[in-house]
Amino acid sequence: MDTAQDLRFGDLILDQTCLFAVRNGRTIQFTRNERALLRALTRNPHRLMRRGRLLDEIASESDVSDRNIDFLVNRLRTKLGDSAKSPMYIATQYGEGYVWIGTPSPATPVDVSLVIASTFGSSEYPFSRQASSLVDQLRDMIAAGVGADYKVVVAEDGSSAVDKGGYFLELRFHDGNDSLEGVATLRKMPSKRIIRAFRLYSETPDATPLTGEATRVSIGIVEALRQALTDASTGLGIPIGEPLEMRLHKASTLLSASNPQWLARGEQLSKEREQDPLNPDIALQWCMHLFARLVMTGPSGRVSADERVRIESEIEVIALGLLPTIEGTPLLMLTCAKLLYFINRGHLELAEDITERAYARTEDYAVALPIMGQLHYARGRFDAAVNIFDRGIAMAELGPEFHLHMRVLKCIALLAAGDRAALDAAAADIANMGPHCPPHIASMIGWTIAAADRALPPELEQALASLGPAGAGHAIEYLYFTSARHLVAKQARANVMGGLIAQTTRLYGVYVVPAIVLKSIGLTAA
Repeated sequence: MDTAQDLRFGDLILDQTCLFAVRNGRTIQFTRNERALLRALTRNPHRLMRRGRLLDEIASESDVSDRNIDFLVNRLRTKLGDSAKSPMYIATQYGEGYVWIGTPSPATPVDVSLVIASTFGSSEYPFSRQASSLVDQLRDMIAAGVGADYKVVVAEDGSSAVDKGGYFLELRFHDGNDSLEGVATLRKMPSKRIIRAFRLYSETPDATPLTGEATRVSIGIVEALRQALTDASTGLGIPIGEPLEMRLHKASTLLSASNPQWLARGEQLSKEREQDPLNPDIALQWCMHLFARLVMTGPSGRVSADERVRIESEIEVIALGLLPTIEGTPLLMLTCAKLLYFINRGHLELAEDITERAYARTEDYAVALPIMGQLHYARGRFDAAVNIFDRGIAMAELGPEFHLHMRVLKCIALLAAGDRAALDAAAADIANMGPHCPPHIASMIGWTIAAADRALPPELEQALASLGPAGAGHAIEYLYFTSARHLVAKQARANVMGGLIAQTTRLYGVYVVPAIVLKSIGLTAA
């Protein structure tokens, strides 16, 4: 139990030091004596812990007595939601002491892919058999640490793993004086950035010392992989005390274009900025609020040109000013990249650079996928973008909001590419999401993907007609600013805008199309 990982008992997650616990997103704090008592109990599961032993574990105080132990246990039970009559965690052995009966849950798997490879200083390395045994032990120990659902493999040829994603653990052995010596280097691929490095050494390379070396290195590797995921979910107001899987889930949805929390938190964020104007996290949360004001107006609403310029200028100034400050915090870096991409003021290369460096600092996690796909299709790399969106769609555990976001982006990529057959199939997938797709989004998607030579379904035709000429013009403008203006190729922009323009001009004439859209895609395309 005394490991470098959190202790998990169903929905109760204890910090490794027992400094706090988390249940259903709520943090539970412990006092110094409660923490010492909890450590003693959890690290001796199913063993009777007598009051005298527990007294030795807590801080020395003049009034400590057996009765104080009983008081502390009752207080712990209250905080943990436990019961003396029907205990889940702490059982009473009357007249003797207490027993920790909580059943530990399997560790949440870490979403990693690790390739291990070894090289030797000479073809006749004297300890090649022992080195191979060490590699096998490392594979098994690391696999046990990160979870059985994820692959940890030993490659025959280490060079074959260099260009792949995930992580690469290279073990280099060199000739020593009757000893096994070498170095283990963990790298993030494909950037090859070094995450951790360990010296390997054993004077008598038999089974026992090798197991010790394998244990030491594997613990460090698992810690590094888990820390990478923790770094990935730091920022945007995510509570640090929450469980890792909960933080990763939140991170995957916070940068969604349709996350309503950013609109709702505007007043609160404004006050927080006044109180802490130099906090980069709060500043970027404020930028996400401004972003939401632009993209969550819906097709029937409209942001005036002057207001859009003012909001996008504020986003630009804040985001550019924060770049030196947020270096090293991947989630905030990706937030900046998303915002600089969205405002479309010539920062495409900068957004690509920020995204690449943020991605290289951490594991392949969901929050990076939308912006990576958008950057690809902006450059016309539509197949690469669709592959990225499909990866996100395959992450079933991330919930309908994230999946809807990824499916809409996939439709935009296929529309820009002019791939009608694949677009129809992708649109059908969105339709199958049913209530998870709000009606106004479903209407906007239907108008957007409509073929110029096809009649709209009756319900979409009626919804478009109900907008009127001004509303239809606002819908065209909305689609342009949120989905088309970022595309480098004029033809790709025209492909995205073509269906909606064809349907609206059929109803209201070409004069309903805003001038800025005509200028961007060309009158002939319109």
